Amino acid sequence: MSEPLMEIDLPGIPKVKSGKVREVFDLGDEFLFVATDRISAFDVIMPNGIPRKGEALTQLSHYWFDQVEKMVPNHRLARSGAPLPKALKPYEEQLAKRSMIVKKCQPLAIECVVRGYLAGSGWKEYQTDGTVCGIRLPEGLQESSELDDPIFTPATKAEEGHDENISFEQACEIVGVEIAQKVWDLSVRIYSFARELARQKGIIIADTKFEFGLLDDEVILIDEVLTSDSSRFWPECEYEAGRGQASFDKQFVRDYLEGLDWNKQPPGPKLPEDIVAKTQKKYIEAYERITGRTLD
Repeated sequence: MSEPLMEIDLPGIPKVKSGKVREVFDLGDEFLFVATDRISAFDVIMPNGIPRKGEALTQLSHYWFDQVEKMVPNHRLARSGAPLPKALKPYEEQLAKRSMIVKKCQPLAIECVVRGYLAGSGWKEYQTDGTVCGIRLPEGLQESSELDDPIFTPATKAEEGHDENISFEQACEIVGVEIAQKVWDLSVRIYSFARELARQKGIIIADTKFEFGLLDDEVILIDEVLTSDSSRFWPECEYEAGRGQASFDKQFVRDYLEGLDWNKQPPGPKLPEDIVAKTQKKYIEAYERITGRTLD
């Protein structure tokens, strides 16, 4: 197994942000996004990563941007496999398959979450109140139940810690009624399209998170799209309502950590090789099943 890429610096090219997974560099008129192989759980970055995770995430985003670009413009300036600008040529080996050159825009201050199934924080709220983000749902639903129609449940963006679920009315207060309505419509349309396409590949997209920005007063799709880090992917052949589902993401990592005597505060414990290998397999499998391509 190759070594994970945990940190990346490009001498002479300013880094403007370092997130849990992605590094953002300023190229002047545009940004360079680079997905590392870092992995976080419970909002803590683990000391070792998942080799090729950044490649799988970036290439899956490229795939979905290709699929939905007729629905909504996006921030990409170069497609997957396009030649790098001259200034980035010395770093071609580091950047291969895990980088994306994007337009500069003003990100909206909300996360646009769409849920088609009852899971995660939505399931917890439903058990207590019969609602998800204040939206009343029918009685008698189970964990992982499919909803009659996808619901839009926005959230705040948290620089640290968890995003916080908010109502649509609160989203309107943050970004304005017109924009909130537009991103609601776009989010549900994109999710519904992607869910049907993924179902043909044997994958259920239970829920997902989109981000949008403004460029010249136009709403565009930004960040990553429909990846294993921003979505719940379940194998359709194993789906059964009434329980948690197998998934194509970092569930192996979460399950391992839950069994440790660890307080979920930094620093995180080193992940064993078998957990790393199983998690890598799931990220790559999700990419290959959805796209019909191999990552190599």
